[in-house]
Amino acid sequence: MRLFYKLFAKITGGFAARIGKSVFKSVWSRIDEEEPPKPTRLDASLSKVVVGQTLEAATMAATAAIVERATASTFSYLFSISPEPEPKEKEEKKRSS
Repeated sequence: MRLFYKLFAKITGGFAARIGKSVFKSVWSRIDEEEPPKPTRLDASLSKVVVGQTLEAATMAATAAIVERATASTFSYLFSISPEPEPKEKEEKKRSS
């Protein structure tokens, strides 16, 4: 069943990347009217490049985390199993309780 989860996660991961890019473009359009500069553009200021890359990375990471969490919750709800086994420490505490 966990193999099925990995397939499910790969599909939703593709959607997360598209959503992340869309969110980043929306946020960037509020900062600047131009497209975000690529690091290889020498005419763009270093601060603008760094801010753009940092914002893009943060947006993509946050979107990926939200979608990954939603995927795991949905999978757990639908199939009544956790996509990841619990850490051994938690299992031992449950047994001793």
